[in-house]
Amino acid sequence: MVRVEFLGPIQKEALELEAATLRDVAAALQSDAEVKDWLDTCAVAVNDTLVKSLDTVLKSGDKVSLLPPVCGG
Repeated sequence: MVRVEFLGPIQKEALELEAATLRDVAAALQSDAEVKDWLDTCAVAVNDTLVKSLDTVLKSGDKVSLLPPVCGG
């Protein structure tokens, strides 16, 4: 199981999923209307390290964080 956290303006509680890669996480989140629109714009971190590939391998206990773009001034 991996823990998926939603940061910033994504107003969703963390959840746990069975996933072998980030591609599995993305596929599971595609069916979630609250999150789906964020998937194309978010940066993704695994255990607090930014990653770019959906083929990133996950292991039980990993933390996946979705980081939406932020504006500030």
